[in-house]
Amino acid sequence: MDRKQFVIQAVEEKRDLIVKVSDQIFDYAEIGFHEFRTAKLYEETLKNEGFRVEMGVGGMPTAFKASFGAGKPVIGLLAEYDALPELSQKGGCAERTPADGANPDGHGCGHNLLGAGAFAAALAMKKYLEEDPEKGTVILFGCPSEEKGNGKTIMARDGVFDGVDAALTWHPMDVNKAWTVSSLANVSVFFRFKGVTAHAAASPEQGRSALDAAELMSVGVNYLREHIIPEARIHYAYRDVGGIAPNVVQGHSCVHYFVRAPKSWQVQEIYKRVIDVAEGAAKMTGTEMTYELYAGLSDYIPNRALTKLVHECMVEIGPADYSEEDFALARKFLTETSTAEELEAKKAKFRKMFGAERLEDILEHPLHTEIEPLDWNGAPMAGSTDVGDASYVMPTAQLTMATATLGTASHTWQMTAHGNTEIAHKAMLAAGEIMALSGIRLLEEPDVLKKAREEWLEETGGVYECPIPKEIKPRLDE
Repeated sequence: MDRKQFVIQAVEEKRDLIVKVSDQIFDYAEIGFHEFRTAKLYEETLKNEGFRVEMGVGGMPTAFKASFGAGKPVIGLLAEYDALPELSQKGGCAERTPADGANPDGHGCGHNLLGAGAFAAALAMKKYLEEDPEKGTVILFGCPSEEKGNGKTIMARDGVFDGVDAALTWHPMDVNKAWTVSSLANVSVFFRFKGVTAHAAASPEQGRSALDAAELMSVGVNYLREHIIPEARIHYAYRDVGGIAPNVVQGHSCVHYFVRAPKSWQVQEIYKRVIDVAEGAAKMTGTEMTYELYAGLSDYIPNRALTKLVHECMVEIGPADYSEEDFALARKFLTETSTAEELEAKKAKFRKMFGAERLEDILEHPLHTEIEPLDWNGAPMAGSTDVGDASYVMPTAQLTMATATLGTASHTWQMTAHGNTEIAHKAMLAAGEIMALSGIRLLEEPDVLKKAREEWLEETGGVYECPIPKEIKPRLDE
């Protein structure tokens, strides 16, 4: 039996278990660092499947390492499983309908599928290693809180990934492609101002307004935007405006800033300038300013050697095999969850992606049924991911698979609604097969690993500066 058929059969043998795990986690819908039932499910299931499981890695109770095999090379598979707030939604329902129960949260980024797809790959690689356990090691890393607390950043900082020769992961999306673009690094910071309250009419001269300081900081940052690289982004939200009484000079305020840029060192440069602006605002208002780094993560470095291998395996395995029932459900999502304007915008996007001559067929079958060509010319994605920090400490590659209707955006109830459908299950299983085939090839092809490490060293110099200082612990209670 060739490698392709081996992994397809290995995943198919465990299909019911993999889907069950994914659907249970879909129902749990636990937000970052609170994925307790999810982590317990993985722990029990992985132990039952013969993995050595270590829970609580990186100081995070819901993080784990599940290993099988021995020696080198060590292939890591990265699993995520946290949900997003306020995105509860019944699966398969093409209208906004929260799921039964009191939990308001939902898997609007498909992380129930992401973790289970990585689990599928681990099962297939384990079966391969059972024939020769000394051929290498596979480790499934359970990575909590990607959405808010940057679990992989903490794992990278604390050495959890040390000794791994290559890492593979994937993400649910609406297209099938190897991930060739970088992502934006960022820091998340709270700026707090302390002033002096006073009667705003009778004795304003005695007051020192913390709200004025926060507003002046915002003005200063707005002027700063003109003098930073155009690819950078600075955005903010007021977390404390000092109260609701306009006749009281506000004695406290807090504003939450995100600073993003294509590279971590660019973020750090801009971050220092934002701090300078905050200090200036405090001086102008006679207030005191403190700041607290809440979280941060690095840009993603796609490893070309690994990504090329993953793309080859994608072509070999192929896309998910959707049925007519799947296409019918996708048509409902496309037409019934979009406004007329949104639908026209999606049609324009489809014309650009597939050509005008294919538009009618795409509208009739709005699921991605191809593997996109390997393309290294794309701009960095607008968002951020803590897979970036993993890529700074080990060669890393990832892919996306079409678990949702074409044009479905992440972090929406529509993405949640796909999460336990056959559309999603089929794409998730295909992702598991692709990663398993890629991992087995890495065990068998040391030249690819050698080239991947050379590229990684050239890109990073073997140096990783974590954007979250050692003294900042995982924010488990938030």
